[in-house]
Amino acid sequence: MTIVNFTPWTALLGGVLIGGAALLLLIVGGRIAGISGIVAGIGGLPDKGWRLAFVAGLVLVPFVLFGSGLAEAPSLDAFSWPRLLLAGLLVGIGTRLGNGCTSGHGICGMGRLSLRSMVATLVFIAAGIATVGLLGMGVS
Repeated sequence: MTIVNFTPWTALLGGVLIGGAALLLLIVGGRIAGISGIVAGIGGLPDKGWRLAFVAGLVLVPFVLFGSGLAEAPSLDAFSWPRLLLAGLLVGIGTRLGNGCTSGHGICGMGRLSLRSMVATLVFIAAGIATVGLLGMGVS
């Protein structure tokens, strides 16, 4: 696996945009931009309009960027559908066990200096490193 067209400037810009959007949602809406919490709240909460718009943006913007050729992503052809589905399922289980995801803990929680989020983020990173090491996916 390789990183496609990585440059520090695009990574910095992406981080600033994600952090700025999370900060804007917190300041304007008083909400934490944790994706798992936003998706979980779509079910029956009266404020599901902004949640649906948020998730729609997360899904539609990549289609626009990749479809127009403004961005490219690595191919997933080397991975089988069952493996991708299992990976998604395990991420969902981990998100539930960790009471949040990397966006909620890693971006928003750490930005608020939450000890719980700092520990959760360290566990996420350690689990990712262990998974790559055990499955040998870090070697190209």
